[in-house]
Amino acid sequence: MGAANRLDLTLRLVQGAEGRVSVAELAQRLGVSEMTVRRDLDALEKQGLVRRVHGGAVADRAREEGGGFEARDGWQAATKDRLGAVVAGLVEPGARVLLDAGTTTVHVAEHLAARGPLTVAVLSLQAAVRLADRPGIDLLVVGGRSRPGERSLVGPLALRTVESLAFDVFVMSIGGVHATHGWSEFSLDDAAVKQAGLGQAGRTVAVADATKLGVRAFSQVAPLDAVDTFVTDAAAADPVTHPGGPQTLDALREAGVETVLV
Repeated sequence: MGAANRLDLTLRLVQGAEGRVSVAELAQRLGVSEMTVRRDLDALEKQGLVRRVHGGAVADRAREEGGGFEARDGWQAATKDRLGAVVAGLVEPGARVLLDAGTTTVHVAEHLAARGPLTVAVLSLQAAVRLADRPGIDLLVVGGRSRPGERSLVGPLALRTVESLAFDVFVMSIGGVHATHGWSEFSLDDAAVKQAGLGQAGRTVAVADATKLGVRAFSQVAPLDAVDTFVTDAAAADPVTHPGGPQTLDALREAGVETVLV
């Protein structure tokens, strides 16, 4: 497999494990040398996605706070672009959309630009740049504090703005989705804004790559049934590459959430 796919799979294996995954185990699962695994783990650690420990690695659950947007921006870009296209296709022209912050929702913004006319309120400075001056897009930038490293708009001003508006669709990114603990985020500030968005939207479409399934982040956002549709990549259904995926997908379906695998 190519280097990008190998890194992707390595990350899934580390994040899907309970505790430490050894270099030897990863080498066996991936069919590569231990030297290659060590090099890949070093690369993932530099991006804030895993943490090296003696003889292996563990998932770095603080990556959403410590890695920052720039560290994650290019990660799984092709997968996130596919997700973005599918999510944008679920938004009807003429809709009033609240677009969450995150690396995946930036790709949603790119594809929403072709779905106008739309009114789009954004919680992300990156999404604002993608949608500014695009024909058919009435862009609203939600006020608030730009969270350092993430460029997500949070805080009391952001909350008051979201709570004063009504949306047809909330496109929500997420740090973790867990079968028993629901939707969760690594930042209290981001979680609070998402909770406000859920309360102001007629329909919520959550989007995340498969590495977020089975993850319980620091702050719970909402139970599973608070979301109408969840879009993720097809790897979520593979128990070998992502052990927490199938169980989470089953729980989502039982909660009445439409699941779309891309």
